Amino acid sequence: MAVTAAMVKQLREMTGAGIMDAKRALVENNGDSEAAVDWLRKKGLSTAAKKAGRIAAEGLVGIRMDGGAGVIVEVNSETDFVAKNVEFQNLVTDILSLALEASDLESLRDCEIDGKPVNDVVTEKIATVGENLSLRRMEKIAGGGVVGYVHNSPAPNLGKIGALVAYEGEDGETARKIALHVAASKPMSLSEDDIPAEALERERNVLADQARESGKPEAVIEKMIAGRLRKYFEEVTLLNQKYIFDQDSTVRSIAEKAGIEIVDFLRFEVGEGIEK
Repeated sequence: MAVTAAMVKQLREMTGAGIMDAKRALVENNGDSEAAVDWLRKKGLSTAAKKAGRIAAEGLVGIRMDGGAGVIVEVNSETDFVAKNVEFQNLVTDILSLALEASDLESLRDCEIDGKPVNDVVTEKIATVGENLSLRRMEKIAGGGVVGYVHNSPAPNLGKIGALVAYEGEDGETARKIALHVAASKPMSLSEDDIPAEALERERNVLADQARESGKPEAVIEKMIAGRLRKYFEEVTLLNQKYIFDQDSTVRSIAEKAGIEIVDFLRFEVGEGIEK
């Protein structure tokens, strides 16, 4: 039996399922709408569609390292209660196991777990746990070596905050401590050279306006701006931040003393940037 747009629309209204899921359900059941409803319920897709609009800002960050490569992912749930559930943690671990081989987030969603695309596995899991879930983001990092740290960890390599550090050199333990520093200190960029131009210009303009309110000569104002910019770099750039384990040293000087070069870092915190 041919499946029409009207049939798909009707099934969507009955179940809340997505267009492609509704169409597939009808195709699989020869246009029988009642059978299609049962098919969607068995797959958990009817329930999932109804939950998909709900905000998922809790969950877990996961990290994985292999030699000079590392990846970090965030999978969200609606509540911290679900994030503490072993079933959810296993889902994040399964996704993480595929992430190093994926080129980006969309390709990760297409990777398969037990013969099913990750995207479908997440959708079906929504019905199981009873909350909206989302594979939100993924980023990769590379260097001579990559180390990581997770904060508030309920299971290996999973936590509320995850950090990765890519480095060149031999002292992986110092690099790992710097990853812990990244998790705690929230740097914006690696160095002043890596701050986005728009962010730097915005900060410079704010500092200039503040300095001019002093009424001092322009030459003095320029020195004030330069000094405040140095302070800004100490706050937001990893290499210029005061090292959390030694406030008399910068991260740059600690790395140099250890004979390593920090070449990149990543930091994810669960739910950051989501309007709750």
